[in-house]
Amino acid sequence: MAHKNSNFSRLINFVSRQPLSVARFTAKILALLVNTFKLTKTAHIIRLNLAIALPHLSQIERNKIGQNAIQNEMISYFEFFHIWGAENQKNIKRINQVHNEHLFHNALAENKGLVLVMPHFGTWEIMNAWLAQHTQMTIMYKPIKNKSADDFVRSARSRDQSVLVPTDESGVRQIFRALKQGGTTVILPDHSPDHTGELVPYFGIPLFSSNLSAKLIQKTKAATLFMYALRNENSSFDIFIEEIDSAIYSLNAEQGTEIIHKAIESLITKNPENYHWSYKRFSANPALRKVYNISTDEALALVEKVRNNEINH
Repeated sequence: MAHKNSNFSRLINFVSRQPLSVARFTAKILALLVNTFKLTKTAHIIRLNLAIALPHLSQIERNKIGQNAIQNEMISYFEFFHIWGAENQKNIKRINQVHNEHLFHNALAENKGLVLVMPHFGTWEIMNAWLAQHTQMTIMYKPIKNKSADDFVRSARSRDQSVLVPTDESGVRQIFRALKQGGTTVILPDHSPDHTGELVPYFGIPLFSSNLSAKLIQKTKAATLFMYALRNENSSFDIFIEEIDSAIYSLNAEQGTEIIHKAIESLITKNPENYHWSYKRFSANPALRKVYNISTDEALALVEKVRNNEINH
């Protein structure tokens, strides 16, 4: 096991030291192979998710989006290695522009804590370096099974002012205290909770969803912003900062989670090719547990029944 970890450590360090343009080019070649020969189960998951989330589009439109999404997601993974392996100052120099930066500084100036909602969209890891210049972040971190990968990612994410906390109740308490002291946390909200959670609509499908973001916002009254990052062709990135519906402060946790879902849906609808579609998100409904293990036609028929409330949850 130590030998495997050592080899993996050398591999990720090698990838992280290559020029970003080389990493992106390599990812594009691999994506071309996946798209041409449909090599992985991941490609099927991405196409099915697109069909579920964007049924109003034609098959031709979804196929094109799917091919681009596979390429963009693969490029993002290579970029992550590159970002994790670089010093923060180098990563900061790769940021071309921060759109609506004033929203971020205004929120910090309120000194009542800041919750940054970041979906699995684009290349979100690049934002940590920029954020660490301005605020101390307390971030949940779930260890990676491979020790070398875990050491590599943990080291990268805990640089500068970032504090990593476990993904359990003790971690939530630490985030709560940090927000009360004017600190910042980052939440990636578009995942299925380990427990059942609440059934909240996502692209018209009721899914078990974490309400952690909404609870933190509502209990602490911390300022809240929506953030994501996209790559440029000139080996740099743009960061986008947006306001979120202020009703999230006054509603209950389930309603607040629905507001976050709607914000993610709006972003995806405008730019579906940069969302990471490989996650089995739509299986987080009791009637759809096996939706990724059956034929596409069966899966879509089952999804339609759930969407039309023809199946009890």
